[in-house]
Amino acid sequence: MSAATAVAPARLHLARGRRRLGDNLTAYTFLASGLVCFGLFSWYPLVRSITLSFQQDNLVTDPEWVGLDNYRALFADPLLGTAIRNTLEFTGLALIFGYAVPVAIAILLNELRHFRTYFRLAVYLPVMLPPIVCAMLWQFFYDPGQGLFNTLLHGAHLPTSQWVQSPRTAMLSLVLVSTWSNMGGSTLMYLAALQSTPPELYESSELDGAGLWRRIWHVTLPQLRFVMLVMLLLQITATMQVFIEPFQLTGFTNPDTITVLTLIYRYAFAVNQDFGLAAALSVLLFVVLSGFAALYLRITRERAV
Repeated sequence: MSAATAVAPARLHLARGRRRLGDNLTAYTFLASGLVCFGLFSWYPLVRSITLSFQQDNLVTDPEWVGLDNYRALFADPLLGTAIRNTLEFTGLALIFGYAVPVAIAILLNELRHFRTYFRLAVYLPVMLPPIVCAMLWQFFYDPGQGLFNTLLHGAHLPTSQWVQSPRTAMLSLVLVSTWSNMGGSTLMYLAALQSTPPELYESSELDGAGLWRRIWHVTLPQLRFVMLVMLLLQITATMQVFIEPFQLTGFTNPDTITVLTLIYRYAFAVNQDFGLAAALSVLLFVVLSGFAALYLRITRERAV
């Protein structure tokens, strides 16, 4: 074998190694940038919040380590029980309306034969609006004076309502806003699951003489069981972090609608100016939501396997 013949494979091997190294460097560069962004905007605020929960800090004076004093002060505050109770009430009402309504709309859209695309767009349109815009729009609807709802009720010679101003209807009014502005994404997810249902199941049920309601009960809902369970966990996690609706429509000082996140805002920015106390409540909320996140991961992992 000549020297030129022996050098050619070595050069080819070296060129392949350089190309592989270049590809790996590119991949690791993209991975490193993603990890830096994730660490900077996710992990660092989490670690900083945990650290801050053991400090007394108003961002003016130097932080002072106080141990568990923030947690003791938090559990001694009667507003904490009120905020937790209101948050759970909002979550429960949101599950009644915001969980059932998207399922019903998805089934209805799946049964339509005409204009299905236009109805999908109409359902998803509120999701494309910023949440604060949705809240301000419904604030006009709920206005006790010249609001749309009271104007319609007055025109129909029906008694008007105070909506978000009344303790009896305030929480339900907030739930209606949240349901309207967020149900589009859930509806499309349910509809995508229905679209993947084998048509043979519906054909077999029709041959067996099943009507619309029996097809929905015996074919449609069983096919949505896994998606409904996942969406249930996601909705619980999302509704327990409600902030924009009560903040914009009723304010963070209203005891009838104050939630955990609005209480955090109250601690940090509005009344107390105590970021340590706000961080302590944030950590407690993080622990609770982590339990639902772990359950979600376990269910989806078992489904994937």
